[in-house]
Amino acid sequence: MRHFKMTAAVCLLCAIFGADPADSETLSVFVSIVPQKYFVEKVGGEGVKVSVMAAPGADVHTFEPKPKQMAELSNAKIYFAVGIEFENVWLKKFAGANPQMLIVHTDKGIEKISMQAHGAHEAHEAAAHHENSGHGSEGHHHGSTDPHIWLSPALVKIQAANIRDALVSTDPANRKTYKTNCEQFLKEIEALDAEIKKTFSETGGKVRFMAFHPSWAYFARDYGLEQIPVEIEGKNPGPAQLKDLIVLARKLEIKTIFVPPMSVARIAESLAKEIGGELVTADPLAADWAKNLRETAEKFKAASR
Repeated sequence: MRHFKMTAAVCLLCAIFGADPADSETLSVFVSIVPQKYFVEKVGGEGVKVSVMAAPGADVHTFEPKPKQMAELSNAKIYFAVGIEFENVWLKKFAGANPQMLIVHTDKGIEKISMQAHGAHEAHEAAAHHENSGHGSEGHHHGSTDPHIWLSPALVKIQAANIRDALVSTDPANRKTYKTNCEQFLKEIEALDAEIKKTFSETGGKVRFMAFHPSWAYFARDYGLEQIPVEIEGKNPGPAQLKDLIVLARKLEIKTIFVPPMSVARIAESLAKEIGGELVTADPLAADWAKNLRETAEKFKAASR
């Protein structure tokens, strides 16, 4: 009887205030990488509880989930994929662990570019022709596509819309909230985009930067920059290729090599020493996405002076 009275009271309050008891429940969702948590929380607000599969410090290319994560996945309503390498192996297993979970490909509708690579002969060619060839940020392409779409504000707008649609489909009672949140997030992205464009409009020339792990091709394409990669499709350059990179860096007067946080690549250290330069961190997986892009833009700008 007491339980019945309590339930009746809750229903009465809901009727008075126009709320559905189910509306107060948060959706348990998973994302593959840290920056996605930022996006989903912006769109979902307090209506979502976001867990990250590849936590900070994990190698997102070879990541394998822990048993505890697989157990937690069984309670998730949505898994937001982004197109990172480990998903190729694990998405089917995630679906098997929770057949009721909706798997959303947030990269839907995005045309990806090929991974950058400068071969031994290509760097010599680039050194000879960079100043007047008009090469864009995409450089020389081989093999697989670049997954780092979350580093482009323009492409994050597409991802945000895909996130919104998935939340509305799963939780239609709160569709208005999700749509409003998404509209606000899109405005924030547009403001950030304008701010970064202004940052590079003040450089007075082409901004080129050398990145050990070439994560920034989409960002470079957005803002008319040129990323010069050190790694070749995830592999360190050989001696001949390293020599070509040194020639290229000297030709273009590059003194900074951007590396991910906690990178201990001796190749990058050797390259920096040979060109009389330094290593500077640029984090492609930072938690505060907007702040990180602002700071990275300033780093790229400073390195071009």
